Amino acid sequence: MTSALFEVNKKYWTDRAPSYSQVNQEELAGCQRSNWLREISRQIQMVYPNRAPQEITVLDAGTGPGFFAVILAEAGYKVTAIDAAPAMLAEAKRNAGPWQEAIDFRLMDAQKPTFTAESFDVVLSRNLTWVLEDPEQTYGNWHHVLKPGGLLLNFDANWYNYLYDADLKQQYEQDRRNVQQNDLEDHYLSTDIDAMEAIALQVPLTGIQRPHWDIRTLEKLRMRSITTDVSVWQRVWSTVEKINYASTPMFMIAAIK
Repeated sequence: MTSALFEVNKKYWTDRAPSYSQVNQEELAGCQRSNWLREISRQIQMVYPNRAPQEITVLDAGTGPGFFAVILAEAGYKVTAIDAAPAMLAEAKRNAGPWQEAIDFRLMDAQKPTFTAESFDVVLSRNLTWVLEDPEQTYGNWHHVLKPGGLLLNFDANWYNYLYDADLKQQYEQDRRNVQQNDLEDHYLSTDIDAMEAIALQVPLTGIQRPHWDIRTLEKLRMRSITTDVSVWQRVWSTVEKINYASTPMFMIAAIK
């Protein structure tokens, strides 16, 4: 049985699928395609230095319109991509183009993947954990489907923490002004801000300082070699993204099972 919050979340991302897909299409056509592939491949190769991508199984948890799934499948990785919203999976399949058949797309709640234990060499995610109703349990479930010695790789940010912090609110508003002054696309205009803020106020990680929380959670799972990188956004984001999200820099957290 799903919760009311899960259904609200699912509806929001279902409604946003077309506009979010457009963002992924722009990433696939821009510098982000090579930036992200270089970053993710570097992390994977540090764990599996003697294995080819074709020998590495990857779970893209909460694939959305499929950006990670597409660039990793194109690079040769064996990718399984899951999402709870059928509309997102439909967009992901379209965005995959010639790589669609190489990706195992599945309709599945990324919080509760139903694969057998120790199924994947890598579990990765982007912009997902912050909006989950039980992120701690989700980390535990990802740990469950990860092979011993496998890599957990999560990219996220302290999205919507400005709802609890007046200084961050001012920084967020300055981002909006900077976007306008530079005559750039404001990425927040493609969202239903009221709906997103309402969801953010209900989920547990809004207002929590991360990645400190993630480190503690992964330590409880006895994961090893936990590392964080709070400057990863400088290497993967486009100039437009850096201006849009200056007050909400993306971080990376990596850990070994």
